[in-house]
Amino acid sequence: MWIRRLWTLALITLGGLISSGCGAMTDGGTPPETVAQVDLARYAGLWYEIARYPTSFEQGCTGTTAEYTLRDDGLVGVFNNCFEGSLDGPENNIEGTARVVEGTGNAQLKVRFFRLFEADYWILDLGDEEDYGYAIVGSPDRQFLWFLSRTAQMDSGLYAELVTFVTEQGFDPKRLEFTVQPDVSTNGE
Repeated sequence: MWIRRLWTLALITLGGLISSGCGAMTDGGTPPETVAQVDLARYAGLWYEIARYPTSFEQGCTGTTAEYTLRDDGLVGVFNNCFEGSLDGPENNIEGTARVVEGTGNAQLKVRFFRLFEADYWILDLGDEEDYGYAIVGSPDRQFLWFLSRTAQMDSGLYAELVTFVTEQGFDPKRLEFTVQPDVSTNGE
């Protein structure tokens, strides 16, 4: 199953590179704005996927997480994990790297899971907490969008605010789908 997903990701990434190279935007205009600056040390760590645009490489994924680590070579280590079909399903993961696009305040990265393919990873919004709390990640052509959180569940009021934000950035909120995550307490109770 992962082999099919990896090849699909490769094809999607290649298509994204071609469309990004041509300057294609789904709304026919300018790309979305990113945050001005990202402290990668604060950004590193475990993130839970709260919602996403559907993708073939995440089809059937539940309990999806992404973990980022700072590497000695200046790259960011990327470890994506999910469970097939349900939270009790088989675990699948993939490792990659990300590099910062110079002059973007660390807000634009290129993620690589294959030696030949890179995909845009733009940080569009961040929470104010010490560990940022939440992040919105998308692509400049608005084909990809993820809501990430440091906790497995997100407050519905915050989620509504983030939907408003991405709508103002030209994303279609009707395409968002929730990611099933474990119902765990975020305060240790």
